[in-house]
Order: sequence, then C-alpha cells, then structure tokens
Amino acid sequence: MVDVQSQRDHRNIAIQKVGVKGVKYPVIVLDRANGTQHVNATINMYVNLPHRFKGTHMSRFLEILNKYRGQINIRTFQTILTTIREKLDGESAYMEIEFPYFVEKKAPVSRSRSLMEYHCSFVGENSRHRSDFLVSVTVPVTTVCPCSKEISAGGAHNQRSLVTVKLRFKKFFWIEDVISLVENSASAEVFSLLKRSDEKFVTEKAYENPMFVEDVVRSVAEKLNSDGNFTWYSVEAENLESIHNHSAYAYIESGVDS
Repeated sequence: MVDVQSQRDHRNIAIQKVGVKGVKYPVIVLDRANGTQHVNATINMYVNLPHRFKGTHMSRFLEILNKYRGQINIRTFQTILTTIREKLDGESAYMEIEFPYFVEKKAPVSRSRSLMEYHCSFVGENSRHRSDFLVSVTVPVTTVCPCSKEISAGGAHNQRSLVTVKLRFKKFFWIEDVISLVENSASAEVFSLLKRSDEKFVTEKAYENPMFVEDVVRSVAEKLNSDGNFTWYSVEAENLESIHNHSAYAYIESGVDS
C-alpha cells in the first residue's frame, strides 16, 4: 500500500512536535511499599517532523506503548524515548505521562489506614545530542496563616494548599520520599481519613506551625538543596485561601539547567 505519510511535502516547513495526545492507558509504575502499582495514565507522545515529510506514522506510537506498558518508570523512560525516535525516524522524541499515585497513610492518632492520592507526571525528551527527564509531584498540605494567628484574639484562618515539585536528578529516587519532604515542609499533612482524635491532633499541630506560602516553598527548597541528587528543581505552592476570593502563590526555581 502507498505510504502517504512518507511522501514529500513541498512547503519546506518543519514541525517541532507531531504525535498523539490524551491517550488513556493503564501502566505499571514502581511502588516502594508494594513493588509496583497499576495506574490509569494520560499519555502524550511526539517526534519532530522534518520539512520534507508529509506526516508521521501515528500507529507506531501506540505500538511502542503496547510494547513497554509494563515497564514504564524512571529507569526505562529514556529507553522508551529512544525507541520512539528510532521507530519514527525523528531527530527528537518527547513523552509526557500523567497519572494518579496512591500511598497508604495512617492517621496520626487512631492509626486508621486510608489511600491518599497524589498527582504525578514524567516528562522527557531524547535526541542524538540531548536528553532530558523531569519528575513532577503535586502534594496537598495544610497551611495556617501566621498573620491571622498573630492578629486574632482566637483562632487563625487555614487552607488546603497544593505544592508541586519538579525535579531533575542524578540517580533513582522514590516518589514517596518527595511526598514526605513536602508534607514535612507545611503546617500539617492532609489525610483521606481522620477520626475526631486525629482531627484534633492535625488542627492543633497546624496551629502551632503557621506558614505563609513563601515559607512553604523555602522550606521545600532548603531540603532539596541539602540533597546532592537533584541538579535542578522548581517548587510552586498555591494556597486555596479560605477568607479571600483568590489564591496565594509562590514559586522557586534553582539549579543547573541540564
């Protein structure tokens, strides 16, 4: 049959990224407690397209995904990208995988067990001259406003906050360690299941540890700076304010860009 995609295009315009986007796909990722975890991911896969070609072969992306679906993790990501680039005759290949990651947590007093969801993503690029890979983890936490506590006769306003950490690194690390690092940098952790004794504990802990959004990102950055594994990172925190009709936001980026 005629290979239409490989026919010559005469407009002389290269395309930086072409491929498939929004692919819903079950994959297996590494889990420190259980070995592996089955997750439902959303995947984007692209290659560059030289000006001389009319199109790329979209079906090959899914063929590669089927080949590696049980092996998608931090260690194999660049191997998958290399396969994409070679199979689709591209100079550069790109992949983005977003997925929910679940960790079993124990409530602080009752020790009740529940699953906590965290939003994660792997983003990578591979070419003959450059490779790049980022891990992103979004962690919900609790923050109590220091100003509110200082000026109020009783109580202080608090809110749920979303902290997103993006990392470049030298060697393998566990997602769970990043989650713990972020949770230990806020006023208190967030849990899926709390009994009354747990709620009392979390509320009082947060009240005794008030933090601005600036405090949270600086605390996370300080911990990342002390770990020689991370060559670049960004930290952003968004406080979903309880007494304002807007969010408070802070962002830090640091390190040698690879």
